[in-house]
Amino acid sequence: SKLALLFVPAEFGDHGLYQFDAIDIEDSAVKFTSEETISAFVKSGESSEDAFYASSENAAAIVPTFRPTILRNMHKVFTLDSLAPVTSVLVGELAGNEVSPQFYTLCGRGPRSSLRILRHGLSVTELAVSELPGVPGGVFNVRDDRTTKNGKFYDRYIVVSFADATLVLSVGETVEEMGKESGFLTSDPTLACSALGNGDKDGGIVQVCPGGVRHIRRVNNQVNVSQWSVPGIKKIECASANESQILIALAGGELIYFELDPMSGNLTEACTRDIGTDVCCLDVGPVPKGKSRSLFAVVGSRDSNVRLLSLAPASLLEPKSSTTLGATKPYSAALSIVDGGDGASELTMTVGLEDGSALRANVDPITGAISTSPSRRFLGARPVSVSRVTLDGSPSTLLLSSRPWIGRNGNGRHSMAPMSYAPLDHGCSFSNEAVREGIVATSGTTLRILSVGENGGNNALLGNDDDEAFNATNVSLRYTPRQMCLLSAKVGETGKKIVLALVESDYNDYGAEEKKSMGFDGTGRLKTTSKKIESKSNDDAMDMDEDSDDDANNEEKKEEADEEDEDDINTRLTPIRGPVPSGKGHWGSCVRLVDPQNACSTLDCVELNRNEAALCCASVRFHSRGGESLLAVGTVTSMTMHPLGHKESHVVLYRVVNGDRLQFLHRTKVDDGPVLSLVHFQGRLLVGIGRTLRLYEMGKRQLLKKCELRGLPTMVKTLHAAGDRAYVGDMMQSLHFIRYDSTANRLVLVARDRSSRPITCQELLDMNTVAVGDKFGNVSILRLPGGADVGAIDVTGTRALWDSSREDATPKLETLCTYHVGEVVTSMTRASLVAGGAESLVYVTVTGRVGAFVPFTSREDVEFYTSLEGYLRVEAPRPTGRDPQAYRSYYAPTKHIIDGDLCDAYAQLPYETKQKIAEQLDRSVGEVMKKLEDTKNALL
Repeated sequence: SKLALLFVPAEFGDHGLYQFDAIDIEDSAVKFTSEETISAFVKSGESSEDAFYASSENAAAIVPTFRPTILRNMHKVFTLDSLAPVTSVLVGELAGNEVSPQFYTLCGRGPRSSLRILRHGLSVTELAVSELPGVPGGVFNVRDDRTTKNGKFYDRYIVVSFADATLVLSVGETVEEMGKESGFLTSDPTLACSALGNGDKDGGIVQVCPGGVRHIRRVNNQVNVSQWSVPGIKKIECASANESQILIALAGGELIYFELDPMSGNLTEACTRDIGTDVCCLDVGPVPKGKSRSLFAVVGSRDSNVRLLSLAPASLLEPKSSTTLGATKPYSAALSIVDGGDGASELTMTVGLEDGSALRANVDPITGAISTSPSRRFLGARPVSVSRVTLDGSPSTLLLSSRPWIGRNGNGRHSMAPMSYAPLDHGCSFSNEAVREGIVATSGTTLRILSVGENGGNNALLGNDDDEAFNATNVSLRYTPRQMCLLSAKVGETGKKIVLALVESDYNDYGAEEKKSMGFDGTGRLKTTSKKIESKSNDDAMDMDEDSDDDANNEEKKEEADEEDEDDINTRLTPIRGPVPSGKGHWGSCVRLVDPQNACSTLDCVELNRNEAALCCASVRFHSRGGESLLAVGTVTSMTMHPLGHKESHVVLYRVVNGDRLQFLHRTKVDDGPVLSLVHFQGRLLVGIGRTLRLYEMGKRQLLKKCELRGLPTMVKTLHAAGDRAYVGDMMQSLHFIRYDSTANRLVLVARDRSSRPITCQELLDMNTVAVGDKFGNVSILRLPGGADVGAIDVTGTRALWDSSREDATPKLETLCTYHVGEVVTSMTRASLVAGGAESLVYVTVTGRVGAFVPFTSREDVEFYTSLEGYLRVEAPRPTGRDPQAYRSYYAPTKHIIDGDLCDAYAQLPYETKQKIAEQLDRSVGEVMKKLEDTKNALL
């Protein structure tokens, strides 16, 4: 059926969902049957079918050939992102204009591989941007009670407040500026405004200005305005309003409360109270569903106190509870009704502070008591503005500082994530027929309408079980990416620029030049484009006798048709690998230079020689070259996997010219094995070549060998350097600490690991501590014992050479931590992901997982999480029936690492189980949840 959908799961790369357009099969389509395969086997004379099918020469001889085109009978309707496999990761703020760092990950395999830039934040779609006559001081939305669809109300007005004026915009099919016909006072700023009434009856609109409160009503299509003016010379400093309640604060701390009379539809002054200090923010909160009023209001004052006042008729404006903020002052406040899990609702108070942090606390809906364990998080360098918005049909909080944030409750816990967007000044929710759940905000002198979520929807990842809010930008690559490094390139005389260098290579594949000479196009775009050019030339020939007006109309139609054709082609493109070489040792490889400040656009791409594969790269600064950053690339020619072998190995040096071009300097042939790792070492280049570690100096025509260390166990896989030490990861025999003796110009083995670990990646934590990942999915922290390197270098010259190489005389590394991740860890890096936060150990895996290890800073945290983990091992559900501790100790007993995934399961437990565990920890449920949230906030 043409209505059917086809889901294509991919082992590596993105998954796709396709829609059938037709089910026709062309007569000229390439066909191949099993009978032809059996016939070829019989003719070959082979005795074993396995040997026949395992030969790539036989496969190349019998398989049919075809020319790939774009998809004709189906097109892609949805892409499910997958990072698998991630071969390398780098974390840093390289874009140049963002607050938090980005994750640069090398993902995929073959022609579907990509460089992905992950940003911690919800994706934002910019729907409209309009210039304003000045810098606004606030923005508000006014609901239209007369237009409702599916039980939802849309916005009628957008009100923008300036220092001495108010701009009213009518929301319809278009957004138009309104004048006096709206009833708003446009000559004064607006402090608050809201539609009154519960939807069944139009209660009008309330506008609060510094001089008073205006009640705007329409009677018989005529605007009727009634105003309450401030007595004396006082002015209103701040105000808040909902569907039936208005609370204003005058200078000096006097609060005045108004209510909407449901019978007459008029506003009445209900109560007045003086709190004795100036008020800097307040909020009356939303009206609960099925209720007629909010029972509480939050008031922030300049004495650094936040008070919760009652709005119940029997105790109007009576204080219920308060909290002290210390040295900082409140800047904004909001009350929200959120989902607390198990179908229950919770009342939450969020306070934005002047020091750039936000405080959140639960409020008892009956007594109004503020929880004793409020959560506080630093958001940015600017005071935090708080407002209520709606996302995915659930109430959320918009927090604006030097970066916008979204906070919401989901799955029984509170989550916060930044928005990947420019800083905003003011914001509120927005809804109409085109944008069901959006945000209207101001930034500088512009008004913007935004939609949060992927592709303009609200399907954000915030609050999901296993995912944080990340959005990705993809840059397509030619081959499987192997490694990347940063280079500092010189631009002009004094300028500098950071660029990113990548090496890509694919086994059993032809290079780009060979594919081009064969006429191969992996997407079919060339064939489609040629057809379009022919049709366009034919169309141009037919339009010779048409009028000029018709020509213009036809040109516009052609442009629109071309855009539609281009969009249709993009949904039908499916990159495939090139022709399979008949022999062994064929490679396609290139070295790519990208600009991270320009969306990682490709600056230069150098295709390597035939069958030459680039496997590693590093930035090196030779002292003899004046400290200029050069790109060193380790290559292997005609390398085969089974059995492992190669013809030649080289170290190639490139220079970055003017920050946008690679210039070849020279290549150095090396012996003893393939080059798998490179690192800058004391103004020289340290190279891992098979079982040999070799130090090179820069020469005019090639690298000059200075010293080497032979006899490493199997093959050098990873390399790091710091000071006079080199940290060598062996492919099968774990980690080795090497020290360079400058007086004798030799490399000396200092210590090695007592366990055999097949190392895949490593990261230096300090001079004596290294984190390693192995092929079995384990992460270990190894440390050099104190004083172990004292006797590594013989300063007396009396020690025999054989004495220093004895196995039993070499110190052994201590294993500090061990943890089974469950997936092959392919890369690690140290990074701080929040401003002012401590560094964490970020890792990526072969299945596309991005994780982190967060260090504890106090013994109290260690004891708390150790106890919590112990209780959760018993109480947490086991979907597979497996003991969590046994799983984390799959290859070696877990040591000194807390299972964060298990601790995170606390939020999913029933409330009775939560309370039981909290009592055993001598804490409340809220305190345990706050501890978990604070630990996560220390990372993201």
